[in-house]
Amino acid sequence: MRIVSLCPSNTEILFAIGAGKYVVGVDSYSDYPPQVRELPKVGPDLKVNVDKIKALSPDLVVASLSVPGMERNIEKLSNHNIPFVVLNPQSIEEILNDIVFLGSITKTLERAKSVVDKMRLEIESVMEKVKWVDYKPRVYWEWWPKPLIAACGLGWINEMIETVRGVNVFSGVKKTSAVVSDTDILTLDPEVVVVCWCGPRWQRKMRREVILTRSGWEAISGIRSKRVYCVSEALFGRPGPRITDGLNLLLELIHPEVCRDGMQGKV
Repeated sequence: MRIVSLCPSNTEILFAIGAGKYVVGVDSYSDYPPQVRELPKVGPDLKVNVDKIKALSPDLVVASLSVPGMERNIEKLSNHNIPFVVLNPQSIEEILNDIVFLGSITKTLERAKSVVDKMRLEIESVMEKVKWVDYKPRVYWEWWPKPLIAACGLGWINEMIETVRGVNVFSGVKKTSAVVSDTDILTLDPEVVVVCWCGPRWQRKMRREVILTRSGWEAISGIRSKRVYCVSEALFGRPGPRITDGLNLLLELIHPEVCRDGMQGKV
């Protein structure tokens, strides 16, 4: 079997479940595990090169709709009669289901189930640690700086915040993300600010000091207490096996006292 992956999360799933040996090409942003960097690249996730894909003679292309605009890739694949599947998870459970699904079609089902079982244990461990925590800090999650785009009430980020006993200040907006304003954020007054800008270029530009000194944000609780964190998109923006690494990191950021004193959430 010859597989081309069109986004980093798909690539990470394929390698985690033992199907990496079938991967003959990836998108330009796939960078994990390290051996992926040596594979042929078919272009950035929003502008894949169909000719490069066809040249690799894939039996299957694993596409995604995790980023707006990726639907153009699906149209290209259909027009060229290239066999493909599309992943578009919106929740942690759907991420786990996608891992099993890819295991079933790549004949690596047992390994895929093992990966999912391990992830479930990690999620359960986090939930156990915070089950006695009553205090739920207000959290603002920023995906993009210009314009400000926040994680909202749908999607796995909101679910992750709730799992570690936080409250997403934009949970009432029933979208995965939305453009928000400074006024919205000032009104909701988050106690924790998590910055996770999308894409390698913007990830490199993230600076905690920039957020702490934003004009007009001086009165926000999270700014005054300096609870501002810049985190890797690889652990939060890629719906794959490392999402549980992100969950454990988020626990440390939202409830450091639980991780520090080992009291299993009894604070």
